Amino acid sequence: MENDEQVAAYSEAGRIDGVMAASYLFNSAHASAVIQGSRTVVDLGCGPATQLAQIAQLNPQIQFHGIDLSPTMLETAERHVRSLGLSNVRFTRGDITALGFLGNSSIDAVISTVTLHHLPTLGHLRACFREVKRILRAGGALYLVDFGRLKQLKSVLFFAYMNAKAQPHVFSLDYERSLRAAFLFDEFKQLCDEELPADARVAATFLSPMLTVIHTEPKPLDEQLRERLKVMRRALPRRYRADLDDLRLFLRLGGLRGDPFR
Repeated sequence: MENDEQVAAYSEAGRIDGVMAASYLFNSAHASAVIQGSRTVVDLGCGPATQLAQIAQLNPQIQFHGIDLSPTMLETAERHVRSLGLSNVRFTRGDITALGFLGNSSIDAVISTVTLHHLPTLGHLRACFREVKRILRAGGALYLVDFGRLKQLKSVLFFAYMNAKAQPHVFSLDYERSLRAAFLFDEFKQLCDEELPADARVAATFLSPMLTVIHTEPKPLDEQLRERLKVMRRALPRRYRADLDDLRLFLRLGGLRGDPFR
């Protein structure tokens, strides 16, 4: 995503209190559970770092390394992290299919949220997964979430424009393109089995695989963080809280383990 208008729209619609608030909090909670006990976490395709910054705020004891190919996104990410006063996040411009600047078995955990569909081919996704396995230490943690390709165009259009009144048109258009570009659940499952660590599991939203999550086993959260997540959920506007609870339900029914909000 290199177009300045796209970056601005993505950042605006992706405000932590905007239409993506439920998605951000859901991913922050589940990623936090997966990465507990890690010292170093890499975020593949960190974008403007709205998601990454929230996870870093919840886990100040962990050092985060955001990677993105877009200089414009990284400039936005740097500004956002500085505005929050975070000292546990740094950034590198890089290709998530070629992480040669990271050593073998050098990272405790890898996360990625709604980035993988930007890869142009299944071969690129395979290369990315191979790099993930290479840089992860033995027993490392993994939380990757992305769109799943929907079979019917009307479903794509419904999800892409359901919040059209509350977000810039260019964001809705980019959302539609992202849903069209997404990989199939079966493709994620096959490459997970072939390229990622054996303990990685694949889940997807029940009935319609709009979201796919690849993750290792979540770990117990300390009581303070668990209570903080519950407070953050209650603080969401009613509509966004309902969106969050729908995500919790449909991904639990689709096989996602653990619920940090319980």
